[in-house]
Amino acid sequence: MNLTDPKSGAKCGPEELRDLYVRHFGEEPHTVKRLAGAGSNRAYYCLEGPKGTAIGTVGTVLAENKAFIALSRHFAGKGLAVPSILEVSADGMCYLQDDLGDVSLFGAIQSSRESGQYSPAHLGLMAESMKMIASIQTSGAEGLDFGVCYPELEMNERMIRWDLNYFKYDFLKILGIEIDELSLEREFDAMATRLSTRCRSAETFMARDFQSRNVMLAEGEKPYLIDFQGGRRGPMEYDVASFLWQARASLSPQNRRDLVEVYICEMRRLMGERFDEAAFRQSLPLMVVFRMLQILGAYGLRGLSQRRPHFLASIPAALRNLADYLDESRLAIEYPYLRRLADECQQAREVRDLSMITSVKPMEGVLTVTVSSFSFKRGVPVDLSGNGGGFVFDCRAVHNPGRYDRYKPLTGRDPEVKDFIEENGEIFPFLENAEALVKAAVARYLERGFTSLCVCFGCTGGRHRSVYSADSMARLLRKLFPQIRVVVWHREQEILEEYKPEIAQR
Repeated sequence: MNLTDPKSGAKCGPEELRDLYVRHFGEEPHTVKRLAGAGSNRAYYCLEGPKGTAIGTVGTVLAENKAFIALSRHFAGKGLAVPSILEVSADGMCYLQDDLGDVSLFGAIQSSRESGQYSPAHLGLMAESMKMIASIQTSGAEGLDFGVCYPELEMNERMIRWDLNYFKYDFLKILGIEIDELSLEREFDAMATRLSTRCRSAETFMARDFQSRNVMLAEGEKPYLIDFQGGRRGPMEYDVASFLWQARASLSPQNRRDLVEVYICEMRRLMGERFDEAAFRQSLPLMVVFRMLQILGAYGLRGLSQRRPHFLASIPAALRNLADYLDESRLAIEYPYLRRLADECQQAREVRDLSMITSVKPMEGVLTVTVSSFSFKRGVPVDLSGNGGGFVFDCRAVHNPGRYDRYKPLTGRDPEVKDFIEENGEIFPFLENAEALVKAAVARYLERGFTSLCVCFGCTGGRHRSVYSADSMARLLRKLFPQIRVVVWHREQEILEEYKPEIAQR
């Protein structure tokens, strides 16, 4: 992969990262491995050799790279918990930084996130991360030339409007929600006025995307912040909101209150009388709502538009968080239309689909085969595993029961429809061929230790032929492979059935 800066025309990719590694360590790396990306278009690599390991970044925007490099050097010079920059290419489009290992805070607290019950140890990691961000916000702001920040040196009304419109155009519009433009803009006006007033008084550095995925644990579980290229001068409450109200953090209200108090105590220690605790407490609730809207905009762009599984999977929880917090904070009184939109979004068909399929939690070490029926009019069902593979079988060549009035209200599970589909026999060779492919894939997936496979059957309405075929495939898989989990998802009927491994149930 080579990326070109449109301004300079210079190219940067893995070979350039190799050159930087040689420049720093004096030897060629043994391996250059592409790392999984997240929400940005930057590409990350792990370069490993006899003299050490480094993380290489290939950026797509020169100004963004420059911001990260300048901020990292400034923070590292103050002894703050960020990766050090090791080498930078001549064109600034790629650079090497410290390798902080492969344990993120997100991964470390996974069991607590999934259960919703945080252990004292995991709450301790969260508390240390809160202290870490407080140091970066305060000490990091001292002597910092905010002019290096990208795309703006501070959070201001223009940036606030961008984020509000991010929610409007990249989430609401893409989701297809009908909007009362006047009511929404009135509430956005009121919100922007209050937020910009708080921003004007800010003296701290705002990391902008402080979340557990962007915190690495190194040196005995010490938290390090690795993503701050979008940081700028801004209100401290924003980072607190980003961290504690993450869509899938599953923190209880009491957990959040306790961690807010940890942060407040740390800010008192770091700032003394300069810390306006009353202003912080008063501003935090609206900042939480603002951050929730911004992150929904990101989920709309990266999930609904670009179809990235992690972002799609986060949408239902993010909407529940927004609705619940507007009620809990009583901000629903001030922003009633926004509160109504939160409910309407949760009732949107795609969100209901996502809520249903995300209710199926991974089973460690077990192959899950999801067998779906769907209508081609609404597209192929989403694969939230991130694998992007599997099978899609088109049932539309089979005679369609939906063309006859007596079968229209029924589905492929009703006896009358089953009889109709089987009557001329054409369904049987179709399924035999599909089953041969899937059986071979499942057997190979089990040999290789894979944990996810999608098998989808589509027809015109997703009601008759596809439902019949999906049920037939699911029965066969349960019979032949009792050690796997089979999930049946009839998307258009909003039916989800889970069949756990028979071996595990004994």
